[in-house]
Amino acid sequence: MTRYVLDSSALLSLTMAEPGADRVTRLLESAACVMSAVNYAEVVGKLQDVGMSAGEISSRIAGLRLTVHAFDRDQGFNCGWLREKTRTLGLSLGDRACLQLAAALSATAVTADRIWDRLKIGVKIEVLR
Repeated sequence: MTRYVLDSSALLSLTMAEPGADRVTRLLESAACVMSAVNYAEVVGKLQDVGMSAGEISSRIAGLRLTVHAFDRDQGFNCGWLREKTRTLGLSLGDRACLQLAAALSATAVTADRIWDRLKIGVKIEVLR
C-alpha cells in the first residue's frame, strides 16, 4: 500500500471543503495517510482562526483514518537541514516537517501548495490543485 504524508494545506482543503478535498477524501479512504504533529498543530491553529471551537475541530479530525507522527529530535534535525534546499521557495517549518517525514517514510507528500512542484529534493510530491 502506498503511504501518503499530508501537509496542513491538504487536510485544510478537506476540512474547509476547498478544491482538492475530493482527492484527500479518496486518499484517506484507500491509503495509509499520516501527518507530522507539526502540521497537525498548524491545522488546529488555522481552524481556530476561522472561529471553530476545540470540540468542532476535534470532531472534524477525529473520524479520519489519519495517523499523527510525533516530531522528535532526529526529525527536527532533518527538518532543519532542509532549510537550505527550500529557502528560495520560502517553505515554512511545517512544510519542511511534512517533506522530511515523507522522505523518512519513503512516502508521497501531498500538498495544495503549487510552489512544491518546483522542489527537487528527492521526495515524491503530489500537488492537489
